[in-house]
Amino acid sequence: VQLVESGGGLVQPGGSLRLSCAASGLTFSRYDMNWYLQAPGKERELVAVISSVGGSTSYADSVKGRFTISRDNAKNTVYLQMNSLKPEDTAVYYCNAKLSGWGLDYWGQGTQVTVSS
Repeated sequence: VQLVESGGGLVQPGGSLRLSCAASGLTFSRYDMNWYLQAPGKERELVAVISSVGGSTSYADSVKGRFTISRDNAKNTVYLQMNSLKPEDTAVYYCNAKLSGWGLDYWGQGTQVTVSS
């Protein structure tokens, strides 16, 4: 199983980025897909979730109204559209695939997002 994130980089406050996570080696449509962030010196925290069935979504309070998670099962890819970025969004962003009930849990290598003027 491989999860490969892309799309990170340096952006000014108020700007936008779109992260992608391409999955391989798993039946992508069966997995709940999640984005986490880990800021320097802090624990990894959940940012957004999209379910395998129905594509329902949920978000951390800190990103509601600014971030949108989506998935394309035909492309085995999950996205995180990030708008109105703030310096406090600076972190490494990780893609996670989880098959609840089966104990299957996979992680990408992370992509750095830096919000700074």
